[in-house]
Amino acid sequence: MYDMESRFRQIRKVMVYVLFLNLAVAFAKIAYGFYTNVLSMQSDGFHSLFDGVSNIVGLIGIQIAAKPPDREHPYGHRKFETLASIAIAVILAVVAFEIVHSAFERFGNNNHPEVTAISFVVMLVTMLVNYSVTTYESKKGKELNSEVLLADSAHTRSDIYVSLSVIIGLIAIRLGYPIIDPAVSILIALVILHAGAEIIFYSVSILADESQIDTEEIAEVVRNVEGVLDCHKIRTRGPPGNVYVDLHVEVDPDMSTYKSHTISHIVQYRIKESFEGIEDVLVHIEPAHTRSI
Repeated sequence: MYDMESRFRQIRKVMVYVLFLNLAVAFAKIAYGFYTNVLSMQSDGFHSLFDGVSNIVGLIGIQIAAKPPDREHPYGHRKFETLASIAIAVILAVVAFEIVHSAFERFGNNNHPEVTAISFVVMLVTMLVNYSVTTYESKKGKELNSEVLLADSAHTRSDIYVSLSVIIGLIAIRLGYPIIDPAVSILIALVILHAGAEIIFYSVSILADESQIDTEEIAEVVRNVEGVLDCHKIRTRGPPGNVYVDLHVEVDPDMSTYKSHTISHIVQYRIKESFEGIEDVLVHIEPAHTRSI
């Protein structure tokens, strides 16, 4: 397990590495797409370019999220990482709109894109780079419980499917069907929008404090603690790796304050021991006969 400071340092390192690879891939596709007048390749290049922009947004979000808790933010700044994920999704939506706009303009003119052997080489090499990036970023995202890395890896993964559709479009253009070029661009825009929607739905669930752990599983662990008669009002919230738990624990009304306090610490320990990613556990001790409805 990583401590919080080490975790953010690792995330930053991954994002800087991915940023340079995304920019290299983007400029290769954009440059050759403009050279050959292939709109779908240009669109794919701008998609990759905004991968780089999203990396920068993510780095800014991570920089803020890494700050320790303070008076104004006693629970820390972790949700700024989630906000950065939403910013990435918004960027994706803007890119998709621009691609669709360019595609519809292309439908109405007589531009004839040029497809060469180098076009296929560029696309295949960039697909290989994208596959390596998304595999690495997804692995580190799961390892570090990072919404930004997982969101960005999903974005980069969409690049692979996008690039594959571009290659199919290039083949169609070579066969004498240039109309396929803007059609593929619209397909790319739909893929981008889908990736953005997935990020939005996941991020909103975090910001809305969606429950993260099955309360019955927590209750089972707590009820096995000696001295606990029952527990209720179990709540969990927060992103994976930074989950907060609070619950009410019932004990014998005649139990001393010292002993009930000890049970509280045992409950906290057992929950952290049984579930990964628990940041804090707040235990409310109450005598069993005063349980509220």
